[in-house]
Amino acid sequence: MSTLRTDITIDSLHERQRGRLPGLIGFRAVALDQGLLRAELDIRSELLAPNGFLHAATVICLADTACGYGCFAHLPPSAKNFTTIELKSNFLGTAREGTLSVVATGVHLGRSTQIWDATVTGPDGKTTALFRCTQMVLY
Repeated sequence: MSTLRTDITIDSLHERQRGRLPGLIGFRAVALDQGLLRAELDIRSELLAPNGFLHAATVICLADTACGYGCFAHLPPSAKNFTTIELKSNFLGTAREGTLSVVATGVHLGRSTQIWDATVTGPDGKTTALFRCTQMVLY
């Protein structure tokens, strides 16, 4: 099982996303611990679908980024990076304004793959989405 790398911090993750999709949507990692990453995203009109509700891709970007940053922070010492090889999301609700929260949890932190689950919560505190992804560790 991989452990949290001491060289990865919230600040280094924010620097890593500068000029990339997570930075463009406003992803904010707020806590990083062994097997866990918490993050937030403020909902704004650009992140809504044409129907005025939260776009599914916004929720997936939030959850996948949280899981990806969690994976990156738990890579084995000799690993260079990772890539997502599978993801699944179930949507249970939506929102139009406020802040989304996500908790990503490492379910399997292996040497060749990692599996991460994420729960996205809406501004009302209710679950918006359940998400799972498999990451391939790259050497």
